[in-house]
Amino acid sequence: MRLSIHTKVFLTLLLACVVVLLGTQAFVQWSFQRGLVELADAREQERIERIAERLIDTYRHDGSWEPLAQDSRRWVMILLDRQDSFANRRPDDRRFLRHPPWLRDEPGSPGVWPPQEALDHIQRRQRPIPLELRLMLLDASGAILYGRPALIATSRPYPLQLDGQMIGTLALMPGSPAPEMAELRFHASQGDRLWIIALAMLLLAAALAYPLSRRLVRPVRNFQHAARRLATGDFSARVPTHGHDEIARLGRDINALATALEHNEAARRRWVADISHELRTPIALLRAELEALQDGVRPLEPSALDTLHGDVMRLGRLVDDLYELSITDMGALGYRLEETDVAEILSADIDAFRRSFQEAGLALDYHNTLPGPVLLHADGQRLSQLFRNLLRNSRQYTDAGGGLSIQLSRTDHQLCIDFQDTAPGVPKDALPHLFERLYRVEDSRNRHSGGAGLGLAIARNVVEAHGGTISADAAPGGGLWIRILLPA
Repeated sequence: MRLSIHTKVFLTLLLACVVVLLGTQAFVQWSFQRGLVELADAREQERIERIAERLIDTYRHDGSWEPLAQDSRRWVMILLDRQDSFANRRPDDRRFLRHPPWLRDEPGSPGVWPPQEALDHIQRRQRPIPLELRLMLLDASGAILYGRPALIATSRPYPLQLDGQMIGTLALMPGSPAPEMAELRFHASQGDRLWIIALAMLLLAAALAYPLSRRLVRPVRNFQHAARRLATGDFSARVPTHGHDEIARLGRDINALATALEHNEAARRRWVADISHELRTPIALLRAELEALQDGVRPLEPSALDTLHGDVMRLGRLVDDLYELSITDMGALGYRLEETDVAEILSADIDAFRRSFQEAGLALDYHNTLPGPVLLHADGQRLSQLFRNLLRNSRQYTDAGGGLSIQLSRTDHQLCIDFQDTAPGVPKDALPHLFERLYRVEDSRNRHSGGAGLGLAIARNVVEAHGGTISADAAPGGGLWIRILLPA
């Protein structure tokens, strides 16, 4: 049987309450029983002290133990607190008859105590031996007046002294104090009441645990419903959050996830729409050229073929840029990181572009302020792709007569690479959007004068995959300033 989380929480709370109640019940029973034992011990000690005083008074009155040793009924009455210790009279028959028959026997063997009949009777009933049967009397020389030699050795002695002199010993044989019947009945009734109270508390705990478990599980159900909506593509799902505990933080994390998915879905749709638009333009131009050739509107000449070839090349570059962007989206997972000399790669890429810069009428300056190799744990091929994109971007958009200045330096445990070109510049409000995909500063530019707006997006992916940052600002020469910071 599959239990819901609500049922599991409810049963957990109920089980905890049951364990606590049973533990409390057991502790109360133990404590109450221990209290009864301590009460019986204290009462027993008081009786022993009274019996000892009566025996001392009896010895003072009689002058010896001989009269008491010859009268076992008198010994029994002293143990039962039924007469004054020194009264030499027969006890009241009605009061004496209330006790068991073995206490009414005529004196037979005064020294044998407790009577075997009494011990057998108590053993059959499985009751504790009462105090009057556990006390034995010895004279000053240790001779047994009332007792059994086998029990004396293990008994606890209570010395009897009169005027500072030892007159005898009252011995207590081992055993548990016998509680009064009223105490036993009270203990039993209290146990029944405690079980009734425990059952009532358990029912109350169940009544409170059920709604409490529903309240605790309600956020989880909200999370479940929200997760199902997210799984079906409904990224507008949100869960209510209250408080600052773990469940509230989980709810905020789910809401943040839903927001991120919603933004990603919107970005994906914009991306698909932009890609469709970017591909539609060169394809439309290519189709128009081909249809013009088919209809005979334009003669099939080398110039027409050159135009078609240029359109196909631009379409190929766009597809290549999209492919490179998808590769760089993988981050460092698709990179081969190894010890790489950044200065060597940058210098080689600059040398590869010098001729094209000269043909475009642009100056290309490079300043390396760092002595020796500049080693980084990086992918050299991706860094070269990064530098070539930035070089190509400056060559394509910088006006003739201007130039590009590149500087390699180190600052705050970071490698700093600056690309500063000359006019034209980029509007200040456009700077934050330069690294967005398919973003172009001039909407009027077509594919003949500009790129697809993917170069800087690819550059950002490469830099971030290496744990660095890339930023754009206005250059002092009126152009664009790109700064790259890589962890050194």
